[in-house]
Amino acid sequence: MPRKDRRKKGKRKVCAFCVDKIEVVDYKDVGRLRKYITDRGKILPRRITGNCARHQRQLTRAIKRARNIALLPFTVE
Repeated sequence: MPRKDRRKKGKRKVCAFCVDKIEVVDYKDVGRLRKYITDRGKILPRRITGNCARHQRQLTRAIKRARNIALLPFTVE
């Protein structure tokens, strides 16, 4: 049996921001932003989060802004 046949085809992830009908990702919403960074402080990529391209760009910008005004950490101690 070829390897191609054994791949798992999962359900496509949907954008959490589109589902909640959120137009603009707010940098002050730290609880929501915290879900999209790893325990090391890195921003999770779109293929893992399932966000659409528009909201992923807004999310990245919001996380970087929140880090600059010390709402989120750059790294973990």
